[in-house]
Amino acid sequence: MASISPRHRRDDFEASRVYAYPQHLREAIEDAPTGAGVYTFHGAEGDLPLYIGKSINIRARLLSHLRTEDEARMLRQTQRISHIRTAGEIGALLLEAQMIKAQHPLFNQKLRRNKQLCSLQMTGGVPRVVDAKDIDFATQPDLYGLYASRHAALNALRAVADQHKLCYGPLGLEKLPPGKACFRAAIRQCAGVCRGDETPEAHRERLFSSLLALRVECWPYPGAVGLIERDAEFTQIHVVKHWCYLGSAPSAEAAQALSQTASQAATHFDADSYKILCRPVLTQSVEMVLL
Repeated sequence: MASISPRHRRDDFEASRVYAYPQHLREAIEDAPTGAGVYTFHGAEGDLPLYIGKSINIRARLLSHLRTEDEARMLRQTQRISHIRTAGEIGALLLEAQMIKAQHPLFNQKLRRNKQLCSLQMTGGVPRVVDAKDIDFATQPDLYGLYASRHAALNALRAVADQHKLCYGPLGLEKLPPGKACFRAAIRQCAGVCRGDETPEAHRERLFSSLLALRVECWPYPGAVGLIERDAEFTQIHVVKHWCYLGSAPSAEAAQALSQTASQAATHFDADSYKILCRPVLTQSVEMVLL
């Protein structure tokens, strides 16, 4: 009979010792609603938020957490669970992103606020990296992609060039000696604009075509709008301006007031709100009202 190594015995013991079904959270789960919303696992010290999540069915999502052994460490530290109902999935997504950036829960890795937000802007047919601190991404045309750093933006441009056999030279990624072709052209990774195999105009057209999927859409309204979500219990109007989520209100009047009092918060482009809102706003797949 094969013996179990001391290392494996120790690992198995640690796993069984660490994970235990958190019975103290059973009552919170039983009281949780089956509708959409945001939930928070709270720790003991100062009611610290450990993890913030969202779901269209809060109770079902909480149960899935409790069945996941990989989350044992978080569950052991959890003293209580709270929740906030929303009228639908969009509201849950927006509120989750807002709460994570405001509260910095320990176990959330995504949606934390980036100190920098960059994009690629076409200037004279040449892409350059621009920063959201310098221009308003909500209203500036000809932006492509949203990146956490200048380095990430240049890497994305390099990936586009590699995929579409664009030349690093005209893209500003490589400085070519006058009259010299790039090395990538010699190994057929560049279509050869640098040695006359294609015209600069054709190269620019291919560049624009390859960047279209990354285009950042400008905010299409003169001011704030309200996105309306309803469920069987209540209605919410999510107030948005320049792709920034300002909050939710129960009525058109309250939404109008919120759009005026909270408009100063919409001074910075919010990448998370943009990613959540872009499709429903541009396709008008959700009911909206101008505020």
